[in-house]
Amino acid sequence: MRIATFNVNGIGARLPALLQWLSETQPDAVCLQELKAPQEKFPEAAINEAGYQAIWHGQKSWNGVAILARGQQPIETGRGLPDDPDDTQSRYIEAVVNGVVIGGLYLPNGNPAPGPKFDYKLKWFEQFILHASQLIKSGAPVVLAGDFNVMPTELDVYKPERWLDDALFRPEVRAAFHRLLDQGWCDTLRATHPGEVIYTFWDYFRNAYGRNAGLRIDHILLSPALAPALKSAGVDRDVRGRDKPSDHAPVWVELDLGER
Repeated sequence: MRIATFNVNGIGARLPALLQWLSETQPDAVCLQELKAPQEKFPEAAINEAGYQAIWHGQKSWNGVAILARGQQPIETGRGLPDDPDDTQSRYIEAVVNGVVIGGLYLPNGNPAPGPKFDYKLKWFEQFILHASQLIKSGAPVVLAGDFNVMPTELDVYKPERWLDDALFRPEVRAAFHRLLDQGWCDTLRATHPGEVIYTFWDYFRNAYGRNAGLRIDHILLSPALAPALKSAGVDRDVRGRDKPSDHAPVWVELDLGER
């Protein structure tokens, strides 16, 4: 089973790029972030024509998350976090695909920090950590996939000294991410590429992609019940170099569900 996550940075503008990538790689399930579209503007017909069915949680102009499944309907198990500090923001959606629970998330950016946006990020993160712990306690095979807006270590950011006060790299945020991992989650990219410089995001400015001045902020985590199924993981980096791209590249994992 191939599961991917892709921050499309506006599904209206990036739909051709998304459909091209789906056709090329044919993942079994995909988490999308930053739809930047209200519920009624999601391009369901085009997604269906590509061989996928979807659930989505839209929001006008900002945020928005979706889960796509190839050849089947994702079975929705939730949208929004329990006790979300601001449930007007569309940031979490959850479904079962092929017997696997998939949580798709778009964690708040939090800039400028310090400030109200950073406080909201930390509160949302705490609620997410609490929900993640309940998912592990369930014993189910779970994938958490999305744009976490966190660079966990210095290896995950180009020139880390320039990011020390950024909300994506502040100590409080990195500490929260590591508390999440300490529950037992497997960071798939790092597990399969230990010590390797590997990025998932490159800004549009200053030729960041050409210089490989990137960040690793998109993550796919596996619960202890699912971690033994991990076979490989990677980033479809070339997608970022195409015409009118998102500033993120898709991240994927390959699972052998017979190995659980």
